[in-house]
Amino acid sequence: MKVAWWTGCVAKGGPPELYTSMKAVGEKIGLELEELVDAACTGAGVLSERNPELADTLCARTFAMAEKMGLPLMSICSTCQGVMSAANYRIQNDPEYRAKINANIASEGLSYNGDANPKHFMWMLVEDIGLDKIKPMIQQPLEGLTFAPFYGCYILRPTWVVGIDANPHRNHYLEDIIEVLKGNSIEYLGKTRCCGFPILTMNRKNALKMVATHTGEALGKGADAMVTPCPLCHLSLESGQPDAKNMRNDGDKRDMPILHLSQLIGLAMGIDPKTLGMNRHFISTKDIQAKVRA
Repeated sequence: MKVAWWTGCVAKGGPPELYTSMKAVGEKIGLELEELVDAACTGAGVLSERNPELADTLCARTFAMAEKMGLPLMSICSTCQGVMSAANYRIQNDPEYRAKINANIASEGLSYNGDANPKHFMWMLVEDIGLDKIKPMIQQPLEGLTFAPFYGCYILRPTWVVGIDANPHRNHYLEDIIEVLKGNSIEYLGKTRCCGFPILTMNRKNALKMVATHTGEALGKGADAMVTPCPLCHLSLESGQPDAKNMRNDGDKRDMPILHLSQLIGLAMGIDPKTLGMNRHFISTKDIQAKVRA
């Protein structure tokens, strides 16, 4: 299956292991990734608050590129996915607005017809590739390991924008994938809540409290690691832990490894941990690697 791949900005900057692990997993499952190297940042929701038309124009430009290639559009960032879904919803449902947006990108010879359907890798894996295709590829089952799925905000709501009204099982895909990989997952309050990243620069104390609450709850429920489909959540939950640990109410000072979804899948498939970038984390993943090998 060939896709137009929008990596997002963060996957090549903050946690580049997401980019490399996605390439490795994509090759393993036969997913041909045609990278949209000229696509622009979605604005991560921040630009939408300041200049909605500019944010939607940037997204429509990416949609038009994928449309021109005749390929489905795939993202690997929950934040990008949420922003693109919202932009697409507005553009598709307002022909006059779409014409205005198209006028903004016309100078590049681009035009968006409204046919794009941006989908996160997590959705595409379940809905288009199929988890049954993954099962025979599992070489190192994640048996004995327990994971805390962390969805974050943008890929779950608004439900009518991100397609959960039409595909209600999307709010359970992380657990479904973990189960197919033979791992266990916990149920906890934090999995659908904000990671703290959106307020990190304006209210660092509360952002770190969110990190402390989510990681502490996951540790208390017996999770060996958290797994997220969002690189911004990954950055917040991982890099914030050294300071956030001191805010945990239970006094637990253990580290909680944070894995990218592609890394989790790659480990179960037997892909070399270095190829997956497991050595690039702030919080060590050595214990996870050892348990997988065992």
